[in-house]
Amino acid sequence: MDTYWNHNTAYHPWLLGIAAERPGDVLDVGCGDGLLAARLAPVSRSVTGIDSDADALARARDRLAGAHTVTLAEADFLVFDPGPRRFDLITFVATLHHMPLRPALERARGLLTPTGQLAVVGLSANRTVRDWLFSALCLPAVQIGSRLHRETRDVGVRISDPREGFDEIRRVAGEVVPGASVRRALYYRYLLRWRNGAD
Repeated sequence: MDTYWNHNTAYHPWLLGIAAERPGDVLDVGCGDGLLAARLAPVSRSVTGIDSDADALARARDRLAGAHTVTLAEADFLVFDPGPRRFDLITFVATLHHMPLRPALERARGLLTPTGQLAVVGLSANRTVRDWLFSALCLPAVQIGSRLHRETRDVGVRISDPREGFDEIRRVAGEVVPGASVRRALYYRYLLRWRNGAD
């Protein structure tokens, strides 16, 4: 299957850099068609990709056929049960906003190893003047980047509008995963990174 570029895959290098720091067991939440899982596999001990969308998961299985260190499962993250297994890295790419924020962060925290990391490429709603201003200021760079990389807008996965604004996401993250780095980023995304045991 072909690779492609969009506002989510733009941050795959950031996630791959985190995974490569300490290659371990990765959980990719909302793995979609498996592109990130395929890219994570060479820099990880193992990758588990879960998604509740059976059609997207079928495409992921096609993409990852023969990838022996990758396991795929149709599952809802909030009830996903890996047994006693815990993960060194859990990734969310444009998927956290599909779930209730606090329960999802709490679930992720509980599935990490004692020194595991959480990495989120997320979407937030424009709720404040600052949110709207940041989005407006980013627009020229976003348009240039999209044209330069020949953005693929529709990759056949479920989409949903975010509910929480950036300030609320940062506040909830501060309560559930204290010390998390949460920052605004290009392409209408935010980046959250947290290491277990660092608070």
